[in-house]
Amino acid sequence: MKSNAFERLVNNLSKLPGIGQKTAERLGFHMVKAELSYLEDLSRSILEVHNEIRLCMNCFNLSSTDPCCVCLNTSRDQSFLCVVENCQDLQSVEKTSTFHGCYHVLHGLISPLHGITPDDLKIKELLHRLQKKTVDEVILALNPNVEGEATSVYLTGLIKPLEIKLTRIAYGIPMGHSLEFTDQVTLRKAFEYRVLL
Repeated sequence: MKSNAFERLVNNLSKLPGIGQKTAERLGFHMVKAELSYLEDLSRSILEVHNEIRLCMNCFNLSSTDPCCVCLNTSRDQSFLCVVENCQDLQSVEKTSTFHGCYHVLHGLISPLHGITPDDLKIKELLHRLQKKTVDEVILALNPNVEGEATSVYLTGLIKPLEIKLTRIAYGIPMGHSLEFTDQVTLRKAFEYRVLL
C-alpha cells in the first residue's frame, strides 16, 4: 500500500519506545481497519494525557494533580525518601506495597556517553528537599548498571555530608532463579549484599 498518510502514521508510531518498523506497520494496518469511534477515542485520550499530566513539583512524579496523590497521602512516612530513576520505577516499587515513604524521581541517570550530566537531572531539587531536615533516610533504588552506579556514587558524595542515613536496595539473584545460570556480576552482588540470618 502506497499512501503518504499511512507512511507518516508508521513513521510516528516507530518513534515510540520499543516500537520498531515492523511493529509500527502492524499497528498502522490495525488502525486502518479499526472502527472510527475507536480511533477518535484513542486520539482524544492521547491529547488528554498530554494536556492533563504534569510533574509533581515536590517529587517529580507524573500526575494529574500537583502535588501528586503519593505526596498528598498523609499516611505516608515523610521521613523515608526513595530515589528512583523514572516514574516507571516508582510504579514498580509501589506495586510491591512494601514501601510506605515518599519518592524523588531523578528523570534519568548520569551518563557522560549520552551527554547526561547531574545538571540534567532533578538532583538540585533532591538536595533542596533534604536540606529541610525532614528526611531521616534516603533509599537509593537505582538500576544496577553503569549509569545507576555512577549516579549512586555521585549522590552518596552529596548526601553523606548532610548526616542523613543513606541506604540502597539490595541486588542479587531473583527468586526462583538458578545459581548455575546467574551471571558473575549478579552473583558477586548477591555475596556483597548478603544478609544476616
